Amino acid sequence: MCELLAMSANVPTDIVFSFTGLAERGGVTGPHVDGWGITFYEGKGNRTFKDACPSSKSHIAELIKSYPIKSEIVVSHIRQANRGCVSLVNTHPFTRELWGRYWTYAHNGQLTGYEQKFAGVSRFQPVGDTDSELAFCWILESVVKEFGEHEPQNMQLVFDYIAQLADEIRQLGVFNMLLSNGIDLMAYCTNNLCHITRRAPFGKATLIDTDVVIDFSQETTPNDVVTVIATRPLTNNENWVVLSPGEWKLFRQGELVFN
Repeated sequence: MCELLAMSANVPTDIVFSFTGLAERGGVTGPHVDGWGITFYEGKGNRTFKDACPSSKSHIAELIKSYPIKSEIVVSHIRQANRGCVSLVNTHPFTRELWGRYWTYAHNGQLTGYEQKFAGVSRFQPVGDTDSELAFCWILESVVKEFGEHEPQNMQLVFDYIAQLADEIRQLGVFNMLLSNGIDLMAYCTNNLCHITRRAPFGKATLIDTDVVIDFSQETTPNDVVTVIATRPLTNNENWVVLSPGEWKLFRQGELVFN
């Protein structure tokens, strides 16, 4: 299956270290060779890089690993295809506009018997042919039906409703999900998802997948808070929190705000 990576931070932060570890799993230490993508938020805007090549061999991935794009929210994905052909249009993350914001989504897992469940989407149409993108369109369509065409004041209610939708999707197979509107970052777990929150005092971290060590105390200020979410731990000397099946968490500016 695919692997996920995301970051929520209280200051613009680069994800070079974590992405370097994830990219190795796209063909070197893992079998996820069917494309990859990453989205960086900058205020209400975002920039997305995608490639249908393995992340371990992609020149675009080399750019991401060498150029420290700073962002407060990042969503990334490396793909091992099971639904839909290997192509750029089927690479995650997927993005749609809702309530004047870009919503970004990535999925790890495989669904079966989902066509009838997701039938009837109209406002949000899939461009590719994956179960993942169709599920995203169905989620957004359901949110609009529930809350209307204008963003509600209490967004916690929206994400709680999305978690209920994710519970329904989980009945169709494995559904590990990352979802962000550029302010909040939601993580939903079916079987494999974990996170770590780094804050002062910062220390050193060592990647599992390649020989890279970083001393975060040299890269941060005492006020920085950074949460990283991944399918599997990326470092071998830190304590990652493993989510349980059906568990979900919501992060804002690096802090856990709801679970």
